[in-house]
Amino acid sequence: MTSTATQMSASGPGPDVDQPAPPRRSRRRVPPNLIFLGKRAVTYLTVFLISVILNFVLPRLMPNDPAQSMIRDIFEKTGQRPSEYQMQIIHNMYSDPDLPIWSQFWNYLVQLAQLDLGRSIMYYPMEVTDLITQALPWTLYLGLISTLLGWLIGTYLGARLGWRPGRVLDSIITPFAMFFSSIPPFWLGLLAVWYLSYNQGLFPAQGAVNQRMQPASLTNPDWVLSVLYHSALPLVTLVVVGFTSWLFSMRNMMITTVNEDYVHLARAKGLSVERVRTSYAARNALLPNITGLAMSIGGVLMAIVLAESVFIYPGVGGLIGASTAVRDYPLMQALLLIVIVLSLVFNFIADSVYVALDPRTREGS
Repeated sequence: MTSTATQMSASGPGPDVDQPAPPRRSRRRVPPNLIFLGKRAVTYLTVFLISVILNFVLPRLMPNDPAQSMIRDIFEKTGQRPSEYQMQIIHNMYSDPDLPIWSQFWNYLVQLAQLDLGRSIMYYPMEVTDLITQALPWTLYLGLISTLLGWLIGTYLGARLGWRPGRVLDSIITPFAMFFSSIPPFWLGLLAVWYLSYNQGLFPAQGAVNQRMQPASLTNPDWVLSVLYHSALPLVTLVVVGFTSWLFSMRNMMITTVNEDYVHLARAKGLSVERVRTSYAARNALLPNITGLAMSIGGVLMAIVLAESVFIYPGVGGLIGASTAVRDYPLMQALLLIVIVLSLVFNFIADSVYVALDPRTREGS
């Protein structure tokens, strides 16, 4: 019997004896917020690729192509058709319409990857990149500052008015905002230029900076003050018109949010009014305004075209109007692509803010 036990112990336990399972390696779980943002990034990348294809196809559906437009302009100015050599150079610059469409698209992608947006027809021989580089900073400054200021003012006032609707402050500011929301920005800008510039002489009527200010640098305080002085009137006009939509949106959301159960529970806990309004009601009512902010910033290039034309501001708005009038296809394509890229970038930023503000977004990913 002893030998049998010895054999069993030597051969190891039988099949019925339980053995401890080997330790499992802990796998790091990807945070849900990163999964959500990763899915959004793939979506926006797909939209960008589709936009690039449409940006290539749509101008070629128009009656004339860039090369033929330039050849026609040369003929109208000189009375003679370009030589074969000149026409070959023009086709090399603006893509030969006789080439297969796939070859044209490949050339377009190669140029786009090299950040080569071509040469403008209207401002030939200037590069489209140089034109946009000169105009885009002015538009971004004017558009972003006015949009952010309007959003901050409208969101703050909307949160205050929606917290206690019907009070004295609400009865004063809401009709005031409705009045300015009904005025087109174009007309308000004209009135501001007529009264404050030509009549009172308080602000310059046009331009972005005093051209005599040298050097043009952010380190030059005189130049910076001149930029702020010239942009004061268009900024105020855009903010006065723009803050009203944010005010009404935030006010309506706050009126709905203050009646939610979690707001009543926060009040029952004895929390301060400021904390309940800010951390519970306003935080949840803010989400639609964040989406609207991203969409408005992405389309800021198109939104201030009229403002730039009224104040003769040297931004992208003038390039959009001029390129459309003369069918400057390379410049039109570049401007449209910039609008799309800005829209996607700022919408992705809005999604990132959503992840930080709304836990339900992270759970849904």
